[in-house]
Amino acid sequence: MNKRGTETGKRNTPIATLIKNFINKKSGKVSDSREEILWRFRYLDWKDQKKIILAFLDSCKTDRQWAYSMMLDYWDISFELKVKELWEQLHEERCSWVVIRHFPVKYLSQNLEQFTENRDYFFVSLRLAVDENYIIKKDKLSLTDYLSVLHHTGRHISDDEAKDIPYILVHKICVEGFSGYERQLDRYADSRRGIVISPIHFQDVNLALYYLRNLDCSHIVSQFETWNAEVQKTILDSPEYKAVAKSDLDEWDDLNARINIARKYAYLALDDKYKLSSDPDIEEVLKPKGWCVETILPKSKPIIPSDASELQDPSMLKEMIARNTALKNLVDRFRLVINKDNIPF
Repeated sequence: MNKRGTETGKRNTPIATLIKNFINKKSGKVSDSREEILWRFRYLDWKDQKKIILAFLDSCKTDRQWAYSMMLDYWDISFELKVKELWEQLHEERCSWVVIRHFPVKYLSQNLEQFTENRDYFFVSLRLAVDENYIIKKDKLSLTDYLSVLHHTGRHISDDEAKDIPYILVHKICVEGFSGYERQLDRYADSRRGIVISPIHFQDVNLALYYLRNLDCSHIVSQFETWNAEVQKTILDSPEYKAVAKSDLDEWDDLNARINIARKYAYLALDDKYKLSSDPDIEEVLKPKGWCVETILPKSKPIIPSDASELQDPSMLKEMIARNTALKNLVDRFRLVINKDNIPF
């Protein structure tokens, strides 16, 4: 016997009694009954599960949230009237999930503007777009969600529309700031130190290509892969990538640097029609993330005359100090006096 059941002495209490005690808020046993019901729920008969879900729908918000989650998989038409009442009165997000998944398509269509939370429209459109006469509101979906809806509802996409999508996504990645770079990479992307990160490694781009293949646009995917290969070659030959490869950056900074290099050269390789007049300077986009060419590329060494005897002239040495701020600061710090007698040459 479960140790917890032995301690509470509730294991042998009939489920009907537990439900009764839970519903009666003056029973003094609401909390204990709730705990026991939740522990048993998945092992009960369907008739008891339905009673429990309805009881929780009539309870506090926390209990309703649990009931909504259960109804995603444990649905019965007998719930519809109560859920409709709660949805129209409270508009709770989890309740919307139930409505979107289980309510008639006609109801979803009539109440379309009510589904405004996060990705509600994506899930609504997955059901509505099965009807070929339904016009998908593309502006309410991300590009990857739009492709997903087309794919899952048996729709098609024209070549003219399809060919632009990967490049639009690349543009977005290049110019928009985001946090958690590693989460922007496709989960299967090889991001080990020394590997070139290219546009195709970003998760939205890779996901779009996946859907385009499934929408019979493999020829468009091949064209993008050819473009990506050219960008990858440019990155590999770039001074930034070569500098990073020789640097001793920690793993996190190394990955971020390679991602930013990919963003820079991907943007530069984009056709002008994918760029906007409002785009910031690509170098400026990268700087707020703590990386730019100046911090990665090797510093140039100062040119020192090959004939050190020329420095025997104090005026020449003073001129050299005047041009070199670091050297000037050093001289000032130690209050050095430059004359012919103290030049060690």
